[in-house]
Amino acid sequence: MIENFWANALFSVIPTIFLGLLFWMLLRSILHADRTERKVYAQIEAEERARLGLDKPVT
Repeated sequence: MIENFWANALFSVIPTIFLGLLFWMLLRSILHADRTERKVYAQIEAEERARLGLDKPVT
């Protein structure tokens, strides 16, 4: 009986851990993609401002 208890406990915890890790990896990849996209967008915007001469102070 004790062997069945530990097997049942293990089989009930493994899917929860797996789904938790899957959710963590998904959120991590989404946040990483967003961070990268914002960085690239800021770089493109800076290049466009420099190209159009909008970075020069108005005097």
